[in-house]
Amino acid sequence: MQKLLASVIFVCFLTDIPVSAQKITKRLTLDEVIRIAQDQSLQAILAKHRYRGSYWQYRTFKAKYLPHLSLSSTIFNFDRSIKQSLSYENREWVERIGESKSLNSSGRLDLSQNIGITGGSIFLSSQLARNDRLQGDSLVRFISSPVSIGFRQPINGYNELNWEKKIEPKRYEEAKKQYIDAMEAVSIRAVNYFFDLALAQMNLEISRINYSNTDTLYKIAVGRFNMGTIAENELLQLELSHLNAGANLNSASIDLEVNKFQLRSFLGFNENVDLELIIPANVPMLDIDVIRALDEARKNNPDIIGLERQLIEAERDVAVARSEKGLNATLYASFGLTNEAPDINGVYLDPQDQQQVQIGIELPIVDWGLNRGRLKMAQSNQQVVMTSVQQEKVDFEQQVLLSAMQFNMQDDQLLIAAKADTVASYRYEVAKRRFLIGKIDVLDLNVALEEKDVARRGYIAALREFWSYYFNIRRLTLFDFISNKPLTASFDDLLD
Repeated sequence: MQKLLASVIFVCFLTDIPVSAQKITKRLTLDEVIRIAQDQSLQAILAKHRYRGSYWQYRTFKAKYLPHLSLSSTIFNFDRSIKQSLSYENREWVERIGESKSLNSSGRLDLSQNIGITGGSIFLSSQLARNDRLQGDSLVRFISSPVSIGFRQPINGYNELNWEKKIEPKRYEEAKKQYIDAMEAVSIRAVNYFFDLALAQMNLEISRINYSNTDTLYKIAVGRFNMGTIAENELLQLELSHLNAGANLNSASIDLEVNKFQLRSFLGFNENVDLELIIPANVPMLDIDVIRALDEARKNNPDIIGLERQLIEAERDVAVARSEKGLNATLYASFGLTNEAPDINGVYLDPQDQQQVQIGIELPIVDWGLNRGRLKMAQSNQQVVMTSVQQEKVDFEQQVLLSAMQFNMQDDQLLIAAKADTVASYRYEVAKRRFLIGKIDVLDLNVALEEKDVARRGYIAALREFWSYYFNIRRLTLFDFISNKPLTASFDDLLD
């Protein structure tokens, strides 16, 4: 027994077959394939991370409207250099040039808040500095500004915060719809892979049945030929059909493995998983209202939201160019307390008030039409965007209407294909029985066989068209017409 076990392990080692590896067969429906694809396919994972990036971009935008607290500090600053200084001696100013050595450190605490409606900001700050003079009679001085409040306000007609408030929520809403759209794209790919494998399964089944039937018919024909009831030409025709059936069986087996590999890879399964598909037996009887489909597409499709965002961005670019063409000014004002003393406690005793008001302006005098040209370019680009958006909306609406109408024809096409499959299968059985009693020749039998196979494949093709058109209209509208509700996602779960 031990020798037998050792021999088995040795053979498995030589043939590179893992002893513990076992094939797991998964029988999957179309809904299960779509669900698995949306959970673990590479495309679904990429869509999840793209959404995460958009989420944190939106969070960054929202953070601009929250108070910001920051601490800045110069811990160590040693300065040794030759400097010019003035001193008042004997009732006159004396200029001196000499070596200067000092050691400085400082700290500043700032609390600031952006104001979206004006584009400016207000701030509250506190700072403390120490200065050590290291030559001659060493001096230590502390300088403080216990509290200072002020604001900064650009005066040029362009409010960046206000434009971001218009654009970023649109961009984030577009990102959420893009994620759902990406999931529907995954569903469409899953449908294609599913029916590729389903057709390969059916082709293998057809090939096996045909091979068995041609083998039986050929053996019967040999006997009838020996009895002289059929001609040699008919016998050769049946032999050729049998050989072709064998070749088709081999080809169908290879095609099945190729399509299994593609679907397995798409779903994230390894080679130890064998797939067997359950072909949908029924489809929902559904007729989509094209006007409703168009309304849902206008509300939900990320492309429409993106077009609206492009219009706002083009308008913003014009505002930027117009602000650069005229006067640029910034108003800065602050009020606070300050003091200086030889020790740290003294700087906070009896502080004095301080004020600062500053207005800076920038006015182009001669720019050779540079800013005017930028404004004209921005205005021209805005017109291009408006025209393009209008055309893209028209094209999109036509695509939605056409897709809805194409889907509405699929249930009739499917019924016709199913009926043709039933009729062709029955006709072949009748033709086979009539051939066995010598009522029809080989050519008629082959025609019936070919029509049976074509009708069977046509039914699978009709099923594929039905679900492909359905998921296509779902992707355009982001609306589930079977459940009669908009498509959504658990966006909070995507951030885990």
